[in-house]
Amino acid sequence: MKISKQRMAGGQQHQICNNCVMDTTDSKIFFDDKGVCDHCNTFYRKIRPNWHTDERGKQELDLLVTAIKKKGIGKDFDCIIGMSGGIDSSYLTYIAKEKLGLRPLVFHVDAGWNSQEAVNNIEKLIDGLGLDLYTEVIDWEEMRDLQLAFFKSGVPHIDTPQDHAFFAMMYRFAEMYKVKYILTGANYSTECIRNPIEWMYYQSDSIQLSDIHRKFGARPLVNFPLTTILRHKVYLRYLKGIQVVTPLNYIPYRKTEAMTLLAEKYGWQAYPQKHFESRFTKFYEGFWLYKKFGYDTRKVQYSSLILTGQMTREEALERLAKPPYEEETIRQEFEYVATKLGITVGELQGYMDAPNKSYRDYRSQEAIYLVGARVMRLFGLTLGGKR
Repeated sequence: MKISKQRMAGGQQHQICNNCVMDTTDSKIFFDDKGVCDHCNTFYRKIRPNWHTDERGKQELDLLVTAIKKKGIGKDFDCIIGMSGGIDSSYLTYIAKEKLGLRPLVFHVDAGWNSQEAVNNIEKLIDGLGLDLYTEVIDWEEMRDLQLAFFKSGVPHIDTPQDHAFFAMMYRFAEMYKVKYILTGANYSTECIRNPIEWMYYQSDSIQLSDIHRKFGARPLVNFPLTTILRHKVYLRYLKGIQVVTPLNYIPYRKTEAMTLLAEKYGWQAYPQKHFESRFTKFYEGFWLYKKFGYDTRKVQYSSLILTGQMTREEALERLAKPPYEEETIRQEFEYVATKLGITVGELQGYMDAPNKSYRDYRSQEAIYLVGARVMRLFGLTLGGKR
């Protein structure tokens, strides 16, 4: 198979992996002599040999569940699950309650951008499983101001305010209810390839969030939940004993099968694309990143599915030949986002047309993240991740 190349702006050669569909829009990608990218080789050498969904995985999960139940004795809940309404968190909630016998507190962070499908999916699943749901509504005026600040900053990762709020609230809930285990839907099955850091910078970096808000924000963040990497990676983990665990990594998890099961049992509805349960994220991933920066997150998502045998490379290439949005739909979404943020369509278009910036143009804690990632890989606590 020949390596697909084309000339890019500035004379740079465009190259796409011969095995998945990641390409040189990830500026740090590199290829071996067979044209296979480092994302694939990391999966084959580090993730796949250490990822067990067979009997060994079952035994490891059984030990984890036993520990969770033991820590939860005498408490109303033995773990916490953050639910967005997407397939990963929805299926995790089903597995935790119905298959593992856990007693999760399910919480949802409403940042003002829920799609109606997400609202329906959460309600159907919670009612069907007989669970309690706590919804934290983020101060809209502060969220709006922070999101506008990110638009004005010109960075790719304008979804950081939503993600940061969700991340911070997840730990706040665990600490508030003295629950030692946070269950997340993160998994290798659909996420063995991560978004390059230049596409999606670390959402938990409060230094960068605060710097962008200081430069472009208009109102103080009084109620907005903030966290720091040292707080959740050191203080809460080692002093408070709060652990984040990923149960989906211990079981056979195939996306289409999970969606079919949830649809049949609870009437759960699929989204056009991963992460589209939020209308802001739909705009961000489906248009902002793609149109303004040339970053197509479907390449990451499809490549993960290719590596785990859930999609063929040919199918992925066929889908990627079309943009992630439809012209009529994006016009409606563009107007919706502008109206929601209290700006004109022309102002939003102005942010689209402004010079592109990156996370490197603002203060950050990148050095701490990189050191932490190296330490975690050294001790086998993580098998992949952003680079």
